[in-house]
Amino acid sequence: MNVLAIGAHPDDVELGCGATLLAHRRRGDRVAMLVMTTGERGPQDATSRIAEQEEAARIIGADLFWGGFRDGAVPDGRDAVDVIQSVVVQTGADIVYTHAPRDSHQDHRATGLASLAAGRRLSRVLLYESPTSEGFTPDVFVDVEGLVDAKLEALRAHMSQVLKNGLVDLAAVEGQARYRGFQARLHWAEAFEAARFVWDLQRTTRAAPDVDLVLEEVG
Repeated sequence: MNVLAIGAHPDDVELGCGATLLAHRRRGDRVAMLVMTTGERGPQDATSRIAEQEEAARIIGADLFWGGFRDGAVPDGRDAVDVIQSVVVQTGADIVYTHAPRDSHQDHRATGLASLAAGRRLSRVLLYESPTSEGFTPDVFVDVEGLVDAKLEALRAHMSQVLKNGLVDLAAVEGQARYRGFQARLHWAEAFEAARFVWDLQRTTRAAPDVDLVLEEVG
């Protein structure tokens, strides 16, 4: 499976679905990340945030693409849709993870809306939550048992946000994963709203067991 995760700024993807991407990598899927801006209006300059994002992508094992838009000015129209569509084609994405559009940050809203337009022909589009999400109501959960520490490691790569300026609270991130796990009747989870999610029960990775043989063994 080819996976594409889209974020407005460096660290958005890791916050929203970092452990899920690690789960994809664990099962052998190819993972790519598209970051729409370099976050240059934050407390650090763009150069450091680019390096941080590159390191985080390395930890996850993801290919990294940049959208090239200005921080604070991500459009939700054709320009952004074209960029996202181009990366969808380049990566052969089978599933897209992106911002839930109900968000108080304009870049998150715009990225989510542009992703929905760009992914309109895909059968799997899942929306992740951000600290600025509004009215987020998940209906899909991913079991991330054993992957939360690696997610936190990827977030620590964003040193300017986590260690220098305290903009990302790792304890809160860990607590959120535990809470979403509780909701999903799991131990740890990441949560998503399904813009569209097709569950293909007919495609298998191994031959189905012979029904008569199974019945004989049970009998």
